[in-house]
Amino acid sequence: MISSTQKSKILQVVNVFETGSKQGKYDLLVVYKDGKNNSKQITFGRSQTTEQGNLKALLQLYVANKGKFANDFKPYILDLGKKPLWDNTKFKNLLRKSAREDEVMKVSQDVFFDTLYYQPALHFFEKNKFTHALSLLVIYDSFIHSGTVPAFLRERFPENIPVNGGDEKKWIKQYVDVRHSWLENHTRPILQKTIYRTQCFKNQIKSGNWSLNEEINANGIRV
Repeated sequence: MISSTQKSKILQVVNVFETGSKQGKYDLLVVYKDGKNNSKQITFGRSQTTEQGNLKALLQLYVANKGKFANDFKPYILDLGKKPLWDNTKFKNLLRKSAREDEVMKVSQDVFFDTLYYQPALHFFEKNKFTHALSLLVIYDSFIHSGTVPAFLRERFPENIPVNGGDEKKWIKQYVDVRHSWLENHTRPILQKTIYRTQCFKNQIKSGNWSLNEEINANGIRV
């Protein structure tokens, strides 16, 4: 069982990775050249979702929740996925404004990130018979950062997943090592810069912080 305290710490660590804040910066918006074919795209929200990824789903949830700026977003929802909006200043300002002035956007983001990322990560964790909170942190971070626990990375190390008789701690260590190497040597410099995530996990594994009871240094911020 993952306690509410452990879940809170998991969310805080990943929020720090994504926005530099334990609570997450709901209005944080950046444009990165990390879309398809190295195209530019908006990255937005508490744990950062992308224009070419699930930003449309977040805005559809906000509209369904009758947010203050729901009508203003409707035309842009039609455009998302069909034409780039990363250079649309009006749209970007609207995203920031909604997060700063409407509590519904914050609530929608909390539900969104839980539904689309934390719950699938927890399902993977439980289905494959993981038990340690650190394991869930590693898995959840992978879902936030890569959308899943990529099969091509799982094929690069020998340990079986726990449900298939493997040792949980060995599997997590090998997965973190392989993911660290993949990020460090990625063709995209922007991904190379994210090895602070896997280095953090390496440090927790080394110190034996499997229950997450000890303080975590997440990219310079203590959680």
